[in-house]
Amino acid sequence: MKRKINVMLVEDHPEYRESVELVLSTTEDIVLAHQFGTADQGLHFLEQDLPDNIPDIMLLDLNLPGLNGIEALPLLKKLSPKTPIIVLTQSDRESDVLAAISAGASGYLLKASTGDQLIAGIRTVLKGGAPIDPKVARYMLNILCDEPRNTDNTLSERELSVLTLLGEGLVKKEIAARLDISTHTVDNYMRRIYEKLQVPNAAAAISKAYKVGLFPRNN
Repeated sequence: MKRKINVMLVEDHPEYRESVELVLSTTEDIVLAHQFGTADQGLHFLEQDLPDNIPDIMLLDLNLPGLNGIEALPLLKKLSPKTPIIVLTQSDRESDVLAAISAGASGYLLKASTGDQLIAGIRTVLKGGAPIDPKVARYMLNILCDEPRNTDNTLSERELSVLTLLGEGLVKKEIAARLDISTHTVDNYMRRIYEKLQVPNAAAAISKAYKVGLFPRNN
């Protein structure tokens, strides 16, 4: 039997933790394996450095008692660097969005998202994508629209094509099919994109692409 995707949730509201657990229980391959009410509890759990404690993905609220999500994000990444983190929060403030992505978040979803959107977001991240709530994406464009654009495009034409498709929400397998290349080749392009843009993940790459003017904006 295929091993289930283990999810770790850091969320201080018990009712919402129950809601997430209920949503994930409707799937056959995703399970809420660990849940904590504070970031400190989650960090202590990961500090035990046990193989069974390492989740496949983390869902992290920002408004937490004690250590908040923005402060906890780099600490969680340090303890479990290969685990992608999706911020799952009520906050749609532009400063929180950019701070979370800059700190290494692989996606940013609002708690108003449907259960299907949450499940799709988890699957997207594990396939190398970057789920960003549409409302949040619009805010990202608004906050960046007044910043100077860098017209020095350091990406090759094919790298820009890969990044553009990534920004449209396609995952690696879909990008490979669209460009008629292998997923291994897509991986190589994405690695070079991250290196050239000096970003840690797909969400940060998309944000950086808008910021420096690699993507067109809708005015």
